[in-house]
Amino acid sequence: MNNPFESTNSVKSSLNGQKYIASNEIATIVYLSQKLGKPLLTEGPAGVGKTELAKAIAGATGRELIRLQCYEGLDESKALYEWEYSKQLLYTQLLRDKLNDTLGQANSLAEAADKLAREEDVFFSNRFLLQRPLLKAIMSEQPSVLLIDEIDRADAEFEAFLLEVLSDFQVSVPELGTLTAKHRPFVVLTSNNTRELSEALKRRCLYLFIDYPTLQEELAVVRLKVPDLNPKLAQQAVEFVQKLRRGDMRKSPSISETLDWANALVALNAKNLDKNTLEDTVSILLKHEADLQKAKRQYINPPPPTRQRPDEFGRFSGN
Repeated sequence: MNNPFESTNSVKSSLNGQKYIASNEIATIVYLSQKLGKPLLTEGPAGVGKTELAKAIAGATGRELIRLQCYEGLDESKALYEWEYSKQLLYTQLLRDKLNDTLGQANSLAEAADKLAREEDVFFSNRFLLQRPLLKAIMSEQPSVLLIDEIDRADAEFEAFLLEVLSDFQVSVPELGTLTAKHRPFVVLTSNNTRELSEALKRRCLYLFIDYPTLQEELAVVRLKVPDLNPKLAQQAVEFVQKLRRGDMRKSPSISETLDWANALVALNAKNLDKNTLEDTVSILLKHEADLQKAKRQYINPPPPTRQRPDEFGRFSGN
């Protein structure tokens, strides 16, 4: 089915079936992206569920997920296709004797040229085309979900090239001609905001910003994904994570790290978040030494409050 989502409610329920809790905004934008045939650009901090959204869409629609992981230096050949000249040459060498027999039966040079032209499909065909993710999505026999992950890591030049592909979903291959998509894929682009994306790209997409979840939203995710965690401990864990995010850390813990921590607490058979448990496991949430030390000073081993001394008149400060 080209349009598997019938409404925003069906988006929400379908994604929930994939263990992805979608807000009304997420469900609406996903539905409209399908309805309008526009790529979906999701931005936000790392680890808030942008990539998981694409995976959930693929699972909910029964489509293949085709993923292009972006990085600095990514170019057209790595994202689109490569022509295997060495394989083509090997075929030519292996079939040389057969080709000589075929051409040797020709009565004239023109007839030999005609015979050779009829055999071009043997030497110029898809068997020599090494499909990369973009071309794989275009050539797919069935509708697919194309995930272009962390587009902000790619260079501006690649972003400009991508605009052409996303607008027409067709590619010109010199050896084969123009290849046009049989089914337009459902395109999801993600960005962690490491650089500003072009207005041209944003204009072609529907935009969705996914931020860190609220306490109740994150608690719902933990209960769904880690059902073995004691409900009271899950509440304590999520409250602690939320506290860390408000603590001006170099890198705040993501939802995926919250889930890793929740699974770790289950594996350790933890009963509550006592001081020892926090000290032993907080490194699952925080991956920078400065953040670890700050968390220990502020939340795990805070200094005792200083006792106020009365002044010469017997008054305490603030009185």
